[in-house]
Amino acid sequence: MAGPQQQQPPYLHLAELTASQFLEIWKHFDADGNGYIEGKELENFFQELEKARKGSGMMSKSDNLGEKMKEFMQKYDKNADGKIEMAELAQILPTEENFLLCFRQHVGSSTEFMEVWRKYDTDRSGYIEANELKGFLSDLLKKADRPYDEPKLQEYTHTTLRMFDLNGDGKLGLSEMSRLLPVQENFLLKFQGMKLTSEEFNAIFTFYDKDGSGYIDENELDALLKDLYEKNKKEMNIQQLTSYKKSVMSLAEAGKLYRKDLEIVLCSEPPM
Repeated sequence: MAGPQQQQPPYLHLAELTASQFLEIWKHFDADGNGYIEGKELENFFQELEKARKGSGMMSKSDNLGEKMKEFMQKYDKNADGKIEMAELAQILPTEENFLLCFRQHVGSSTEFMEVWRKYDTDRSGYIEANELKGFLSDLLKKADRPYDEPKLQEYTHTTLRMFDLNGDGKLGLSEMSRLLPVQENFLLKFQGMKLTSEEFNAIFTFYDKDGSGYIDENELDALLKDLYEKNKKEMNIQQLTSYKKSVMSLAEAGKLYRKDLEIVLCSEPPM
């Protein structure tokens, strides 16, 4: 694998990074993929960061560098283990979305995520209120069996709100909040580009809800999803279908998936 010196480090000069850019920087410097930037990796990172911030061509290899690096580590190496981990790097780099990356280390599966969501979105509106957010995040962390403290929970809550409640109405949408999930776990992303209008959704739901009961079961959902994928000419293997179905059925009540539950997943966001 090419070391950090062979290749130009990406994005360090930017005033603000997206989550994906942050992740690229992480992968670039954590060359051995062990979850830390340490030793030679850390030296390379610090030199490149200084270079990018100064906008100069080369760093002078003076004693000054050692001093600066020591100061830098005192400031950012919160657990003083001499290594930088992802959550610490998120504090160093100017990343609006760094919180997502930290949180992704603490989130279980999309099924767990949906079960917790279901508990808070009691009126099936596709939103949870901001004042319920703290409890929502707390439950999510408990389900993922991850330790956290009150200040950390406050920080997560504040950052999530800042990121997602863009119009300040005190509500957070499911599809926005699902960005907390790792990409491979985020089944809602799979439906991007296949979002239905209310009319389209009502037509397809009515077709599968043959008896007009207002809900469908797992087998009917299976057929509906296959239909949706075929209509959109998208590939889906059985394993994916099973996984998506399981996630969607987390919203169901006693095996009954009601119209409003599925609407949250398959329809475009309600107008802001």
